[in-house]
Amino acid sequence: MDLVCLDMEGVLTPEIWIEFSRVSGIPELKRTTRDEPDYRKLMYWRMGILKDHGLGLKEIQAVIERIDPLPGARAFLDALRDRAQVVILSDTFAEFAKPLLEKLGRPTIFCNSLVVTPAGELTDIRMRCKDSKLSTVRALQSVGFETIAVGDSYNDLDMLLASKAGFLFRTTDKIRTTYPQLPAFTAYDDLLAAITEALG
Repeated sequence: MDLVCLDMEGVLTPEIWIEFSRVSGIPELKRTTRDEPDYRKLMYWRMGILKDHGLGLKEIQAVIERIDPLPGARAFLDALRDRAQVVILSDTFAEFAKPLLEKLGRPTIFCNSLVVTPAGELTDIRMRCKDSKLSTVRALQSVGFETIAVGDSYNDLDMLLASKAGFLFRTTDKIRTTYPQLPAFTAYDDLLAAITEALG
């Protein structure tokens, strides 16, 4: 049985931190996993910047509430869910994801969680498991699923390479050039066609 595993930010929704950077006026927060492969390092760096500016969970959630899925993402996801079981594997956090999931039709998501003080300061992250995307794909494969994976960033590459089919979507030129074995797409129709073919 096939299971399609999708990254969320960059594939279905805008990057939360890029949008928060724009709204907050803090350009450093534009840095994402397309730029920094070490997700834990990236998150601690982000939390330090937030603390320096006196910003916390409330301010981030207020921005997320205004974010819509990427144009065409909901239709793509609906069409894909007609063809296969789909799960979103994301390094985002439960405290961030809910309003975006509502706008996407409440798909299943496996993500992480935050440690937040009563005042709303982000102090730590709780990763669901080590190497969460790869570990989840391996676990799904161990119970009889064939996985097809889609992502856009460095933290997606392991799950793409470990799956029976892996696709890049709206990735960077550097990632696309470094991993020519992974087909890269920029349009949902083309991505849906490639997934459908991989589903057989």
